[in-house]
Amino acid sequence: MPGFVNSLMVKRCLTLVTGLLECLCFSGVVFGWASIVFVLKKEGYFSSLCANTTGANTTGVNATQELDCSGQDEQFSLVFTITSFLFGFLTLPNGFLLDQFGTTVARLFGIFLYTTGTLMVAFSTAALSGLLFPALSLLAAGGNLFILTNIQVGNLFGLRRSTVITFFNGAVDSSSAVFFVIKLLDEAGVFLLPSFLFLSACSVIHLLRTFFLLPRDHIPYPLPDDYTYGITCGKSKSLSLEHITANGNSQTTAEEVEDVPVKQEKSFRECLMSRLFVWHTVWLSVMQLRHYLFMGTLNPMLLRLTAGEPSLVSQYTNAFAITQLCGILCAPWNGVIMDRLKGKPRAEGESEQEADLRASVLSLFVTVLQCVLFSVCACIPYLPLQYFTFVLQVINRSFLFGGHAAFVSVAFPSCHFGKVYGVVMALSAVFSLLQYACFALVNGPLDGDPLYVNIGLTLLSLLAFIHPLSVFLHCRSLASQRAINASS
Repeated sequence: MPGFVNSLMVKRCLTLVTGLLECLCFSGVVFGWASIVFVLKKEGYFSSLCANTTGANTTGVNATQELDCSGQDEQFSLVFTITSFLFGFLTLPNGFLLDQFGTTVARLFGIFLYTTGTLMVAFSTAALSGLLFPALSLLAAGGNLFILTNIQVGNLFGLRRSTVITFFNGAVDSSSAVFFVIKLLDEAGVFLLPSFLFLSACSVIHLLRTFFLLPRDHIPYPLPDDYTYGITCGKSKSLSLEHITANGNSQTTAEEVEDVPVKQEKSFRECLMSRLFVWHTVWLSVMQLRHYLFMGTLNPMLLRLTAGEPSLVSQYTNAFAITQLCGILCAPWNGVIMDRLKGKPRAEGESEQEADLRASVLSLFVTVLQCVLFSVCACIPYLPLQYFTFVLQVINRSFLFGGHAAFVSVAFPSCHFGKVYGVVMALSAVFSLLQYACFALVNGPLDGDPLYVNIGLTLLSLLAFIHPLSVFLHCRSLASQRAINASS
C-alpha cells in the first residue's frame, strides 16, 4: 500500500510539472504579440498597406518621402483583437465540450487546432499575410483548451488547490515569451518556418500526456481516496462510480462522492443569475480590456515614444517579453494568499465554500489595486517609466487570470466549472472587442496620442472594486444568517 501511494504521488507530481511546461511553452503564446509583430513587420507582412507621404524640410525647399504605415499597424491590431477575443470567447464552447465529453476528447480537438495553426504560420509569407487571421485564431483556440483541461489538475492537491490553479495561469502568462524566443532566433538567422515546425512537432508530447497523465473524463473535487487516472497496464483506471461500488471496502467512499456535491450544488442557471457571477464578469472584463489594449498597441506606443528608433523599439520590446517570463513566479502568490486565509480556523457552522469566498476577498481587491497602478503608469508618456509599467503589467495579469480561475472554482459547483468559466471568459471577450474601437479612436481623432483613452480606461478599471466589496458583503450576510439560525 505505501508503494501504491508513493507511485500515485509521483504520477500526480509528474502531471503537475508536465502541465506547467505545457502551459508555459504553448498555451498563451499569442500574447507574445509585441515580439512576433516585430518579426512580421521585418518580413513585410501587410507592407502593401504602407504608403509614401510627401513632406518638406523646415525651409520648405526640398520635398522628402516618408513612409506612413498606419494601415499596416491597424491590420496587425485587428489580428491581435480577433485572436485575443477568440482566446476568451471560445472558452464558452470549450467549457461545454470539456463538461460534456471529458478531458481526452477536448484535448485531442485542442491539439488538432493548435497543430493546424502552427503549420499555417510556418508556411505563411508576406504575400499570404491574410493567413495570420486564421492561424493565430487557431493557436488561441488550441491554447485555450490546454489551460482549460489543465486547471482541473489543482483538484489533485487539496489544500494547495488555489496555488496550483494560479501557477497554471501564471505559466500561461509567461508563455508569451515563446514569441520572444522566436524573435531572438530570427535575429540569429533562424526563420519562422523551422521555429513553427518545431512547435507543430511538439504535438506528439501533448498526445502522450493526454493518454498517460490525464483522465479520460474529469478530475473530481473533493478527490476520492486512491483516485487514479491515465492508462495503466494497458487500460484506463480512472475512478468511476461502478469501480468504487464494486469494491466493498470503498462503498462508503462512493456514497461520500455522491453526497458531497449535492449539499452545495446549484443549477447552471442559478449560477448565471447570481450577483457573484455578474460582478465577477465585470471585474474580469474591465481589467482584461486594459491589458489587451496595452499589449495590442505596445509596438505603436514604443514607436511614438522612441521617435521611431528601431534599436530602442527592439530594446523595450525585449524588456517587455523578458518580464512576461516572470508571470509564472508572480501568479502563485495570489493562490498562496487565498490558501493561507482559507487555512485560518473557521467560525462555527461555516462551510468550506464560505471559507473559500472569504479568503478570496483580499485577492480580488489587491488585483484591482494593481491594475489601477499599472494603468496610471501606462498613461504617462515617459519612456524609462515603461520598464516599471511592464513589471506592474505582468504582476497584475498573473493575479488577474489566476484569480479568475481560482474564484470560479470556489464560488460555483465543480460540475459547472467549465461552463461558468467559459461564459465569464466569453462575455469578457466580447467586451474586449472595444480595444479595436479604442485603437481606431487613437489613430483617428486623437492623432496617435493615446492619453485620453488611457485615462478613460483607468477610470473604468475603478468599477472592478465593486466585486471584492460585493463578495465581502455576501460573506457577512451569510455569517449574520448563520448567527440568527444559531440563536434560534
